[in-house]
This record gives sequence, structure tokens and C-alpha cells, in this order.
Amino acid sequence: MAFWLADKREGQDTDFIQRFDPHYWTVDFPRPMMASAVSAGPADLQVDLVFHRKSDLCGLIWASEDAWDHPLLGYDTDRDYARTTLRFDWRSSGDMMPLDAVNGPTLTIEGRDAAGQQRSWYVRLWNYAIGSPTDARIELPFSSLSGGWDISENPDPVWPSDIDRMFISLVPTSYAAGDDTLLPTPAQAQVTLANIACEGERAMLVIGDAILPAHGVQMATAYDDSYNLNPARVLRNCRQLGYRGRICHYVGMSHFMALADRGDVVLEVAQPAELCTPAERWHASFFAACAAADFQPIVSLSYELFAEICPDTWQQRAHDGTPGRTGWVPPSALLSPASSDAMDWLQAAARAFTALQLAAGLPVLFQVGEPWWWTPADGAICLYDDAARAALGGNPPVITDMRAPLDQAQLDLLDAAGALLAASTIALADAVRAEAGAAGAETMLLAFTPTILAEDMPELRRANLPTGWAWPAFDRLQLEDYDWLTAGAEALRKAAYRTVDERLGYPRERQDYLSGFVLRPEDAAAFWPRIDAGLDEAASRGIEHLYVWALPQVCRDGYLRLPASKDDDMQAFDDVPYPLALGRDTMTSPEFVTNVSVTASGHERRSSQWADARTRYDVGPGIRSEAEMAVLLQFFRARRGAARGFRLSDPFDHSSNGMTGTPTHTDQPIGTGDGLTASFPLVKSYGDGEEPQVRRITRPVAGSVRVAIDGEPAAGWALQDGGVIAFETAPPDGAAITAGFLFDVPVRFAEDRLDLSALAFRAGEVPSIPLVELREAV
Repeated sequence: MAFWLADKREGQDTDFIQRFDPHYWTVDFPRPMMASAVSAGPADLQVDLVFHRKSDLCGLIWASEDAWDHPLLGYDTDRDYARTTLRFDWRSSGDMMPLDAVNGPTLTIEGRDAAGQQRSWYVRLWNYAIGSPTDARIELPFSSLSGGWDISENPDPVWPSDIDRMFISLVPTSYAAGDDTLLPTPAQAQVTLANIACEGERAMLVIGDAILPAHGVQMATAYDDSYNLNPARVLRNCRQLGYRGRICHYVGMSHFMALADRGDVVLEVAQPAELCTPAERWHASFFAACAAADFQPIVSLSYELFAEICPDTWQQRAHDGTPGRTGWVPPSALLSPASSDAMDWLQAAARAFTALQLAAGLPVLFQVGEPWWWTPADGAICLYDDAARAALGGNPPVITDMRAPLDQAQLDLLDAAGALLAASTIALADAVRAEAGAAGAETMLLAFTPTILAEDMPELRRANLPTGWAWPAFDRLQLEDYDWLTAGAEALRKAAYRTVDERLGYPRERQDYLSGFVLRPEDAAAFWPRIDAGLDEAASRGIEHLYVWALPQVCRDGYLRLPASKDDDMQAFDDVPYPLALGRDTMTSPEFVTNVSVTASGHERRSSQWADARTRYDVGPGIRSEAEMAVLLQFFRARRGAARGFRLSDPFDHSSNGMTGTPTHTDQPIGTGDGLTASFPLVKSYGDGEEPQVRRITRPVAGSVRVAIDGEPAAGWALQDGGVIAFETAPPDGAAITAGFLFDVPVRFAEDRLDLSALAFRAGEVPSIPLVELREAV
């Protein structure tokens, strides 16, 4: 399907928002503290905070440049705040430093002075407040704003015309800069900016307001990527970019959980699992907004947990005791399916999110996300934490490298580990079902095939694709394979689909596909075409629920999935041959389109508009009798004139071997192997040299195709629709792929009218039956 990587608006719709609109503030802070900002009304912003250390500081940020929204939906950059005033009502509660305190809320303004030098100003909000230290009306006139403690004696005038961003600092009452001592108990606080209003010369901002029609693809989001944004802002991007229906929402591994003190400087997840207040408020707001916009969020919970807050006894470990770690920085740990404490914690977290879904009036949709036994880069498998050892017999055989040959005892161990993993995931799904009660729950399992079906670890599937997951253990099976997808490893992807189908047996209508993602922006141009094509390929397999992973990359790279147009629809084609033999007088006229301009000096400039010719035919001279005229008339009516295409064997050019010769395996080069690509379209080249004219062959004659790899006849391939050779195993890197074939030309009648006269035919007049070649989508 068509897509676009937009880097800016190019005439799309816009609207206006008030500057300092509550939906567009963000928060930022250091781990392990937590904060969220949600809309509390049309002009109100509520910030919930949890402080853990004396040094914790949260910034409530307004940025002059929109760094979060899609390029077609973001607000315009405007760094000039001159003659503009911000007003709001300040209310704070809980363990929040009051406005009049030494370290009270301060507006830090970052920008440049009148001379263009980078600098910051520190505006004490209390200097512009009327009311109490916890309940005040604040007015900030930027053209007369000053930083400093006492603006009457030592004002530091703000230059308002070149501001990059500003943020209000929010700290606990015991704040001490640089002191990372843990607070005796987590400090809860709340700040509300109510009745936010902006007035003056630059009070409004232009904002992108493009709205794409629904295109049938759904969105994936992640809390760890969007905790700093207002949930309403997240959903605006989803809806206006054409995503509808379900949202696969990964709740993350580092921000949603409440933490507890486990020593002077150590924090771990609270037990039993609780959502920290900011995450609970964010998700309550997110789910309510989903319900209002007719989205159905899927709560995705994984076995991954930020290593810094994960109890040691919960973590998967290799045979030498090394804990499993992902490649993220900072890393995450993997929870052991054998640890009852870890699994109890996961189940409690799942129940908490389920309760929020029910409270919002949403259907309970729950995904167990990528559960597996971790395999680090050295090939080991993390089956050897104390709980796993006990569950696997007390002294399980050691596997040091999953890439090495394994004996029967090791294979049995992998099967037992798979059963343990499956049991833990089913127990997690059961906990959700129990919490949902009479409302019911739909449970899903997400599997990442490039890891669990790694080519160099053929037995890993015993542990990480256990038969205990077989249909109907879960209501839906969701697959993602972005490492293979973005690398172009087509044969591996298709082989994985076959393996999963054989091993788990989920009906096609019970399978979903997640396509993505692009980790680095420099890969966007190469990866997004493959991601978009992956969605189309999954749809062609009959997969109903398709998701793009994930919204932050969609917004960063400007990806737009465009709805199908009439031109994208399959044009009507009857895969039948023209019914009459063509005579020697049949006319064939290949044509190109070339723009030729002549300069004043008589020289030419030629520009070729078509890479391939479009051939016209007149098959009238082939009609030999009135009986054949009747056959033609019947065929013409069956095609509804020019409406429906059909096959024609060009008498002058229908073979890969020359023009009409017998095909051989090595007639035409169709590609070079790279070890990943498995599909090669049939083509025919005309002319010698480095730049022959290449013709795409979409209608080869069945049974005529021969294929060779490095000159040797190839096996293990199939001819797919559209004239594509698909190998079961990708040809090796550097291998020359060649093919021979007979082919027909897709054509249609050039006109909707057919003039035939028996009298004229008897008089020797030859009718004109013009046909025109079809350019088929490939």
C-alpha cells in the first residue's frame, strides 16, 4: 500500500491552539522518581509525583519546538514570547515544596539573550503569585519577567524573544540538591495548573490538523516511551493518523511499578505489585480517553523488568550464575517463570491494569508479551536460577551453548523448561480472567520469532515455543519478526510462519501481526518500505489484526500509512487466453513516451518517461471465418468490453530465449542471492550492455518456468502470483539466479465498442480489433 515519510507539512490542514495548552506539556525527571501529567479539564493540567530521594526534581516542561508529535500534527515552532502573558491557578498538595520556600517552584527559562548568547533565567513563581504558598493565582508577563530571588533589588530581566523551552521545577519538601539519600518513605505529591490562559500578541500557535481516513491498520504504544506525555496527546496522534480499533499498549518494564526501600540506597519493586500513583493516574486517563474515542487498548505485560529494581532471586540466570540481561541501556532483567514471587508479582500487576480497564468500561484485552528463557550472545540459556533449578529436578544438565549439539538429557531439559514457561503464562492469563469475572477477558500471546526460532539454535523452540501454548491456550496468537523483516530475511520469516502453524495450530483468523520497528532514525528510509510491505504481506495471508510497532517511531520518522485508493485495488482480470489464433498480419506496436526538447542551437534534450514499453496490438487480421467472428463477439461481451483483462500470446515475443525460442534455465538473470532474500520477480532484458531495458513478466505460462542457481537447475521453489519465484531457502550470498520461461502479455480491449460486419468480411475487409497491454501492479 502507498505510504509517505513526511518531514513537514506540505499544504495539509492546520488549526490553532492556545499557547500553553495543557495537552502539550511534558514531564521529565531522573530515575527512580516518577511523575505524570494528565488533563484535568479543558484548561487544567494535573501532575502526580512520587519522590524517592532528597535530590529528586521533576521538570514540568513547555517546549517552543514540538519534538513529540507527527510532523503533520505538531504545533509550529515559535520562540518569541514577547508581549505574551501566561496565567494559571496553582494548587499543590502532599509532600510538595511550597511556592514561598527557598527551593520552591521555579520557572527555568532556557534560550538566548538579546546578543544571541545562550543562557538561562530562574524565575521564582512566588514573585508573581497572589494567594497562599499552596493555592495562588500566578501571572507571568514575559516582556516584564525577571529572574532572581528578589526582583525588587536584583532583577534579572528575561529576554522573551528567543526562548527554547521553560520548565517548572517540582521537588519534595526535604529537597537537597546532590543528596541521593533515600527518603524514609516515598513522598507523594500533586500539583494542578488550573484555568491555564495565555493572552497577548503571541497567544496562539498553528498546529497540524491532518486527519487520515481509517486504513485498517492498528497502533502499538508503550508506556516507557510515552510516560512523559499527556495521554490525550498520544491518542490524538493515533486517531488522526488513521489508526482505529485496538491499540497494543505495552505497559513497559521500568515506570509503572511502585517501589519500596530495600536498604539505605536500594529500591526494588513493591510486593505485592502496585501501580505507582503517577502511572495509575496516567493509565486511568488513557483508558478513559480510549473509551471515549472508541479505541480498545490491549494491556501488554512482559517478563522483562528494569534490572536495577528487580530482586536478585527473581532473575533468570545462566549455568554460571550470570543474570540474563537485555541489550538495552540501562539493561533489563528477565523474570524466571519458576519464581513464585516473581510470577505472583506479575499476576498482581495484571490484575491492577485489568481493574483500570473495567473501571473505564473497556473490554478486557490482555497480552503476555514475549515470554521466554533468555539466551545471551554467547549462546547460553538462562535456566539456572535457584527456583528454576529446583523446578527442573534440582541438578539439571548444563547447557553452555544452544548452538552446539545437544544430548537427549539436554533436550528433555528444554522440553521441561518449555512446559514451565507455558504453565506460568497460562496462570498469568487465568489471573486476568479471574479479575475480569463476568465481563470476560480476551487473552493473547506475543512471540518474537527471530529469537525463538533462531537458525543457529534449532532446539530453542522446545523451551521458547512450547506446545503448551497450542491453540486454544490463548484466544489469539500475535507474532512479530522485525529483525528479519527489516533485514529482508524473507525465507526465514515464511519458514517461521510454517513452523508456528505446525507447532501451535492457531487458526489464521486467530493470528495477529506486529510490523516494525526502526530503532535508529538513520534507518528510516530503508526500513519503513519493508515494514509497510510486511503489513501488506500479512494481510494477504488473511491476518485480520495488523499493528505498527510503534507510535514514537511513526511520529519521529513521519510514517503515514495511506488508505487504499481505487488505483490500488486489483483491476479486473480474467486469467484466460485470447481464444483465436493470431495470423501473420497481426500488428504489434511497442511504444515508449519520450519528451524531446530542441535547444536554440538545434541540439536535443531527451527525457524518457517510461522505463518499460507498453505494447498495442491489432488482432483483427487473425480472424479467418464468420465462426471465429462469433467466438470473438462472445469473448468481447464476456470481458465487458475494455473492463476486464486477459492473456495474449505475442506471436513475435513470448519467450525468455531470444524472442520465440525454447526456454532454458539460464536465459535471463533475475537476481543475485544475499542469503536473506527468497523472492525474485521474473524479468526479461532487451539489449546488451550495462543498462538493458528490463521488462517485468507477470503472466508466465504455467509449466514452462525453469530456474537455476549458479547455472545449476534449482529445486525448492514455487511460482507465485505475479510471476515471482519464491524459494523455500534463500539462495546463498552472491549466487546468480537465472530463469527461463514462456509468457503471455496481459491486455484488454482498447475500446468498449466492437464493429463487426459479415458483409464486409465476405468482401475481404479486415476488421480492426485493437488491444492494449496492461501495466500490472507488482
